[in-house]
Amino acid sequence: MMRRVRVLLVSTVVLVAGAVMSSAPASAVIGGSKSTYGPWAVRMLVDGKPTCTGTAVAPQWIISASHCFFEQAQPVADKRISFRVGNLDMRKGVTVRPVPGRRVGSADADMMLIKVPPMKVRTAPLATAGVHQGQVVRQYGWGATFTGDENTCQSPVLKQSDLRVVRADDPRCEGHTAPGGSDFCMEKVTGIPAGGDSGGPIMSIGPRGTETLVGVFDGSDREEIAEAGEVSQQLAWIRSVIQH
Repeated sequence: MMRRVRVLLVSTVVLVAGAVMSSAPASAVIGGSKSTYGPWAVRMLVDGKPTCTGTAVAPQWIISASHCFFEQAQPVADKRISFRVGNLDMRKGVTVRPVPGRRVGSADADMMLIKVPPMKVRTAPLATAGVHQGQVVRQYGWGATFTGDENTCQSPVLKQSDLRVVRADDPRCEGHTAPGGSDFCMEKVTGIPAGGDSGGPIMSIGPRGTETLVGVFDGSDREEIAEAGEVSQQLAWIRSVIQH
């Protein structure tokens, strides 16, 4: 199986984290739509520049993708990181910063839990059951709105796209997921997540307030296929961290 590759897209001062297996045409349309809901969505910044997305899962805990916290294979210092919370427009959100030394990465998935001062936001319930083939899920993020130089097209407002869960052994998922692995594979329905969406929520679809966090987005081919770490598989680890 093709080795999965994660790419941190970097301009001179701006880092936009994402994962990519192949380059989409420069004229490709990412799609999706402006979101009108997503109180648990969190925007991550490094040195004040937008990089990734995350999810508030407890008043003092954010979950995102582990690869968002590394730059050229070196850990990004806590003092360089900030989060914008509480508004769908990241320019209007409240800034919170990590509690120094209190971020914990999963040993089994591309997931990181980060402790912050108490946030006054709705937190996302965690899925206790896995996703199933054919299930339509919804991805949220402030990431790139088209391919090319993704640093130049980060959305200031939260966007969303719907995707459909497919088998991990679907040929299109080669290099993204594998049967029995920590990630599940999705195909594009209304849009595809890209750089800057990494670490963002993949939610079940239901009436507002009833959604659950089923996945943490960690990669896509920018055209048709995306992958996410499955929350239900990491539930014991998540609970053990946020309860201490």
